[in-house]
Amino acid sequence: MIEDKIKELGYDLPETPKPLAAYIPALKTGDYVYTSGQVPLVKGELKFAGKIGSDLSLEDGQKAAIICALNALSAIKGVLVNLEKIERVIKLTVFVNSANGFTDQPKVANGASEFLGKIFGENGKHTRSAVGVSELPVNSAVEIEMIVKVKE
Repeated sequence: MIEDKIKELGYDLPETPKPLAAYIPALKTGDYVYTSGQVPLVKGELKFAGKIGSDLSLEDGQKAAIICALNALSAIKGVLVNLEKIERVIKLTVFVNSANGFTDQPKVANGASEFLGKIFGENGKHTRSAVGVSELPVNSAVEIEMIVKVKE
């Protein structure tokens, strides 16, 4: 079971994070679920704030990306009720709050990508964009959107 794998990796699936503005956490349309951007909130507290490459390390960014992925999975569970309905992770879009000159956004994104690979195996392999940005909401270090395909 997916939630068991998450626990084996030392994490708990959180409650679905409350939106920070006027949007919903996830939406199912057809065979796909799209999440809104998820930041590294744990029980309502931002765990990684600031810019990767100045305020925070690459490793901090990777840890933040894992929390974002967990929050995205929680948002998906809020729509599907059961994560076992996920057939495949399709795409991640990873936004990295980057210091000037920081160009390792793909390495930050690897935190989430490798984590999803450990959970879903081959079905966790996905397309991805990793984008450096000058600011993110609430000074978050990372924000991730996820698209998954649902089993028929």
